[in-house]
Amino acid sequence: MAKKHPNKDIRAALDYAEQKGWRIVEGGSHAWGKIYCPYNDSECRCGEFCITSIWSTPKNPSNHARQIRRVVDNCIYQKEIDD
Repeated sequence: MAKKHPNKDIRAALDYAEQKGWRIVEGGSHAWGKIYCPYNDSECRCGEFCITSIWSTPKNPSNHARQIRRVVDNCIYQKEIDD
């Protein structure tokens, strides 16, 4: 189960990421936490999306939740598995 983010939409997106194998770590500077790609490969878009920050109080929580899901879904290795 994902860590308890205060927003339900973001919490659901974190659950989704965790189901896809992403690791969730609470804490950090200016962020609620971070999610880490399970593949973490240097060839995966140069590592650009291998780590994503999760904001505590984003301006638009629904958009932030969609962004988290988009990062997970756009992982090149995840796309290979899903196809």
